[in-house]
Amino acid sequence: MISQEVVEATPREGKFNKNAARRVRVKGRIPAVVYGAAEPSVAVEVDPKQISRILHSDAGHNSIFDLEISGTNGNGVAKAKAMIVDWQYEPIKGALLHIDLKRIALDKAIRVEVPIQLIGVASGVKNEGGILDQVMREIEIECLPGDIPSHLDADVTNMAFGDVLRVADLPHSDKLKFLVDDDATVAHVTAVKEEAAPAPEAEAAAAATPAEPEVAKKGKQETAEAAPAAKK
Repeated sequence: MISQEVVEATPREGKFNKNAARRVRVKGRIPAVVYGAAEPSVAVEVDPKQISRILHSDAGHNSIFDLEISGTNGNGVAKAKAMIVDWQYEPIKGALLHIDLKRIALDKAIRVEVPIQLIGVASGVKNEGGILDQVMREIEIECLPGDIPSHLDADVTNMAFGDVLRVADLPHSDKLKFLVDDDATVAHVTAVKEEAAPAPEAEAAAAATPAEPEVAKKGKQETAEAAPAAKK
């Protein structure tokens, strides 16, 4: 999905280590690397708020946007279409730490994963007491960058108990190629899972085993009290 977002990046200079990356973050920016399209990799810094806005958009990391890198090799601004292919969050505060950007050629097919959204309430759930189990939540596809969907919608309203939604049933056009087996299960309506009852042998063994929490507690207390008496 092509976005109207324009991401401005500034080349990083000097050593690329943890201390240098920390200094970039102190400035309110995050370190990034741009690669792809048979061009050299470039270490840059970008605005984390802008990247977060893209990641939380409908298309998410599959968004294709304009990337402008200022001052590359003294040649002014280098422009390219790009997308986010990897990102790292700080585990406690959830702040972005680093991202990888890939240059994209609009006339060449690429492989991406897109979410699968199930629409409606299955009749097997509504009328037969089953549950809808979604086995596959994302699917890998191949298409031109401009044809990447933000998600694939699958209507499950008519699914009865025991019905299976397969990859072949997902809506798609000739512009998309699924890279998953057509018979792979996306979702199915199944029975509610019940907790298995313990076997009679296990119940008998549990009944025969005496519980001794109080005895153990008392013994520990007596040992602790006996220690000072031994010193007299």
